[in-house]
Amino acid sequence: MSTASSAAEIIPPHLRSLNPAQRAAVEYGVGDGGIPGPLLIIAGAGTGKTNTLAHRVAHLVLNGTRPDRILLLTFSRRAATEMTRRAGRILSETSAASRKAARGSAGDIGWAGTFHGVANRLLRLHADAIGLNPAFTVLDRSDAADLMNLVRSELGFAKKASRVPTKDTCLAIYSHAVNAGNGLEETLATTFPWCADEVEELKALFRGYVDAKQRDNVLDYDDLLLYWSYIMAEAGLAAQVGARFDHVMVDEYQDTNFLQSSILLRLKPNGAGLTVVGDDAQSIYAFRAARVRNILDFPNCFSPPAAVITLEQNYRSTQPILDATNAVIGLAAEGFSKRLFSAKLSEEKPQLISAADETVQAEYVALRVLEHREAGIELNRPNQTHIRCNPRRAPSRRAGSLEPSGRRADAHRHHQRSPGRYQLPAGPFDGRGGRPRGRLPRDHRGDPLGRRPHRARSGR
Repeated sequence: MSTASSAAEIIPPHLRSLNPAQRAAVEYGVGDGGIPGPLLIIAGAGTGKTNTLAHRVAHLVLNGTRPDRILLLTFSRRAATEMTRRAGRILSETSAASRKAARGSAGDIGWAGTFHGVANRLLRLHADAIGLNPAFTVLDRSDAADLMNLVRSELGFAKKASRVPTKDTCLAIYSHAVNAGNGLEETLATTFPWCADEVEELKALFRGYVDAKQRDNVLDYDDLLLYWSYIMAEAGLAAQVGARFDHVMVDEYQDTNFLQSSILLRLKPNGAGLTVVGDDAQSIYAFRAARVRNILDFPNCFSPPAAVITLEQNYRSTQPILDATNAVIGLAAEGFSKRLFSAKLSEEKPQLISAADETVQAEYVALRVLEHREAGIELNRPNQTHIRCNPRRAPSRRAGSLEPSGRRADAHRHHQRSPGRYQLPAGPFDGRGGRPRGRLPRDHRGDPLGRRPHRARSGR
């Protein structure tokens, strides 16, 4: 028997489609007779991150982990659905003999979703312990902005000669302060400096906004994380929540903020069963309070430090594109070492195209797509032309002459992930049941006013 065939027999059938790094990430600590230590998977762009996580979920189930004891946290419900769907397919394709240790299916993973979705469920289970009415209703961003505007008008700020920022800007300031765990003054100085002169008005506005939410028993998206962090700040409650899960897996860890990171570290303080996946080179949401330091510092949050496995084989781009990517990544002053490579070789070099703004950039891409179509190139073929646009400069002569259309660039705004809308039972809007009743943790760093929520009788 050849060495190659022997190696193939050793590798479980459901893992044979993975490359060695992906397989190492999937198998890490599984089958060793206990809960594995913390693991950080550095997944470069296009390296099969979702596929690797789905295989790890399936591998855990195949090795006896109960699906209902797996917590999967993502940044969109779609991502969570896709991951559990893939894990389910992997399990269904596995032979009956391989599934003999399985104690359920991927469809039994009841705790898979966004941070905000999971927080919503946990808060309803533990609301009484922190003095919160469990019949609360969740405001979406639009409704939260409208409530902020109502309070703004009630305080007379709309009639001031020196106008307080608009409702959307006020909500953005409030949200950033809560998620970053910073005080209002620091938030204004670092992220909203043009609003720094309105600090006293904003403090009054945010107090009124918090009071209005508590009066009507409503929470906004930021409150979901804030109150979850209150639960995790109580040692007894944190242990109770942590005991629900043997394994916690987090996607896109480079996009987590202060609140999310603090919740996770209190959920699994020794790192047992905690796996996070991300790429420090893809951290682009600092303007929404994401902290790249969360992923950079993750290994040293534990003793011994977390294991680090790097995925470097790219399945999306050609090698010349990855050579350019590696050169840019190499300029970073700090980060995890990685060298992306691909089996897709090409002689075509990437082009640097300078565009005056997002509209010109979009028009250039659209024109190139149409040119390829007229040349008979199928639009569903893997992209053969890779373009890096710089919107701060006008198009160079190499790119051809592009004239701005004058249209607004609304359709080409930077993509932003937003929490999903929740269909929740309506809470009582009678102004009686929404205020926390019991003792809250002393650590109320997430409140932009530097204070804990008001306490009052529940009226129940």
